[in-house]
Amino acid sequence: MAETVRVGIIGDFDPSFRPHTATDEALGHAAGALGFSVEVAWLPTPSLEQNAVGIAQQFNALWCASGSPYQSLSGALKAIRFTREAGYPFIGTCGGFQHAAIEYARNVLGFADAQHAEYDPYASNLFISKLACSLAGQQMRVRILPDSHVYCFYATQEVEEQYYCNFGLNPEHQSLIHDGGLRVVGVDQDSEARILELLGHCFYVATLFVPQLTSSKETPHPLIEAYLKAALAFKESEQSGNAARVV
Repeated sequence: MAETVRVGIIGDFDPSFRPHTATDEALGHAAGALGFSVEVAWLPTPSLEQNAVGIAQQFNALWCASGSPYQSLSGALKAIRFTREAGYPFIGTCGGFQHAAIEYARNVLGFADAQHAEYDPYASNLFISKLACSLAGQQMRVRILPDSHVYCFYATQEVEEQYYCNFGLNPEHQSLIHDGGLRVVGVDQDSEARILELLGHCFYVATLFVPQLTSSKETPHPLIEAYLKAALAFKESEQSGNAARVV
């Protein structure tokens, strides 16, 4: 019998929002190519406010979805924090990228007031700010640092990816995030952050773009394949009692 990996998706599912349905589909594409099955469950952010740890522990990997603002910012950040601290495989796309940066700024770098402009545009310490030009619906080139694990997943230094966002990492804080350990390993033509990667973690990647939009059954997205490989390795390591830390 084929292995089954369980993925919990942090986000408020909307069947009319293409990045959400594409997420389920892309996971199926990657699992099929890898020869095992995947069970996907969406985790509404309000449900994570009181029991993020108990809910997240039911899965082998977590994905923070596109589609912010979330119904519960607190619920989303609690789940992301658990995933990071407990070493679970994690990917965040679009809004997931943005919230991974906020969580890290608050809980690792010590900026308790780190905020997202979509929730409070007048906050004094915006780590996530409105992009000068919206990227929604655009396909743009991303340059990947060759000394990153993301580079190994793609096996190339430049890729084109699709976007669905209007907010990104505030350039004023980009060096703080990078130097603080959540490395900027993918950038656009202006050297602004498009991919983040956490060192010392089995798989912790956040992309401002939406890789699931370019996945197909014939050509699963390489980043999502790598994510599911990490999820399977994490499941097997838990079963054997070992920690899965490979990055």
